[in-house]
Amino acid sequence: MNPDLDALHPYPFEKLAALKAALTAPTDLAHIPLTIGEPQHAPFAAALDALHAHQAEFARYPATAGLPLLRQTIADWATERFSLKGLDPETQVLPVNGTREAIFAFVQAALDRTRAAKVAVPNPFYQIYEGAALLAGGEPLYLDCTTENGFRPDFSAVSADTWRDVQMVFICSPGNPTGAVTPLSDFKQLIALADEFDFIIASDECYSELYLDESNPPPGLLQACAELNRHDYRRCLVFHSLSKRSNLPGLRSGFVAGDAALIAPFKRYRTYHGCAMSLPLQHASIAAWQNESHVRVNRDAYRDKFAAVTQELAPVMDFPTPEASFYLWPAVPGGDDIAFTQRLFEQAHVSVLPGSLMGRPGANGVNPGAGRLRLALVAELAPTLEAAQRIRRLIESG
Repeated sequence: MNPDLDALHPYPFEKLAALKAALTAPTDLAHIPLTIGEPQHAPFAAALDALHAHQAEFARYPATAGLPLLRQTIADWATERFSLKGLDPETQVLPVNGTREAIFAFVQAALDRTRAAKVAVPNPFYQIYEGAALLAGGEPLYLDCTTENGFRPDFSAVSADTWRDVQMVFICSPGNPTGAVTPLSDFKQLIALADEFDFIIASDECYSELYLDESNPPPGLLQACAELNRHDYRRCLVFHSLSKRSNLPGLRSGFVAGDAALIAPFKRYRTYHGCAMSLPLQHASIAAWQNESHVRVNRDAYRDKFAAVTQELAPVMDFPTPEASFYLWPAVPGGDDIAFTQRLFEQAHVSVLPGSLMGRPGANGVNPGAGRLRLALVAELAPTLEAAQRIRRLIESG
């Protein structure tokens, strides 16, 4: 077997299961999980209708490039959403089976093993960035996201010598687990560094359509390129998904878009990889990308939950003001996120994800996720609010 497999860390949910294995939860309280970022809102019905209407097309092999109408629909959506001058659906867009698969595959295709191959990732982070880097022969470079820097990476803190060994930088905006939004100024700073040191920017924007201020959607990497008149999107690639936007995580549908010089070899890699999206799923995806009304309804539901949960928890927990995504990132009273997680499960039958399981010790030897929790507000309002009330009661009980 590939010896690099031994370098992979257990996934956070495996570690969480081990933490809870010896605990006994109260049987008189229903279990409320706030752990996995799996949307529980109803999936977009028209996408399911399209899936059913085209089910006979499961009998056909799909092409790696996807249907022309799907690529055009994606290009139109991204152009409108991020104020672009346009995306070429033939060369700058590629449908993929969700962002997780695409992120992993792209790193395998992009890293050059013949030279130093650092992959910069925000810390704490979505673990696929690290795993993909390790299995591609790369070395993760952890960029701490702390209170002091607004829970965003501080690119100016990285030395020129370190940048010379970086082949790829991952951005996650809105952030998982922090919910922090990367401003256009940060994107532009990173683009300038990419030009100077010749690395790829991979921007994971799968939470971009879940934001609290309807008049202020999170910007994206391609938007920053457009403002710089960089319409070839050189060195830049974005990853988007229908999982959160349209409550369709099981559809496994998303896209990558950006630099045609990156898309072309990635398409060739995916042709050998054999991971083309099935035709009925492509038709369902077209229906979802063409409709915005269901996304606005979805945002409204998350706003209601954020308002209710923050009102409940703000008096007893410190957390950054939510901007986007469906996560809350509170500090734990007392600072021990592992102990608090175990106590919360054992006494209140609520499961949360300790922040330390999503981070690694940074340059100063400190895990920036330690002492915090990731609360995934994905269920309907009533159980989510009930979970917040139990958390507050536990804290107030001492």
